[in-house]
Amino acid sequence: QVQLVESGGGLVQAGGSLRLSCAASGRTINTYTMGWFRQAPGKEREFVAAMTWSGRNTYYTDSVKGRFTISRDNGVNTVSLQMNSLKTEDAAVYYCAAGGPMLNARVQYTAQYDYWGQGTQVTVSS
Repeated sequence: QVQLVESGGGLVQAGGSLRLSCAASGRTINTYTMGWFRQAPGKEREFVAAMTWSGRNTYYTDSVKGRFTISRDNGVNTVSLQMNSLKTEDAAVYYCAAGGPMLNARVQYTAQYDYWGQGTQVTVSS
């Protein structure tokens, strides 16, 4: 079992930045694909970013490319999401997720992930 705890959410003005962190426990995450997803009220959970276990490959949804950066430190069992130039449409609950080996083409699917955090709220004011 892997337990994931997100932190770093909050209220920020449009154009500002936040850094989300995800601390894992129970197992080391160095063999897991790690992902970030988000869910806004009334909408389905959507893919934001993912990084393969080695850190060699990263993936982003089009709307955050160039603004968000996913990173991981397997040595301390954490994954981060640096979010810059935030927009009001980025507001959502952000979830960290861990999944076993998966095809790179499937990193955006929630069903590929076995473990989820409880989420952290990101609010962006205009």
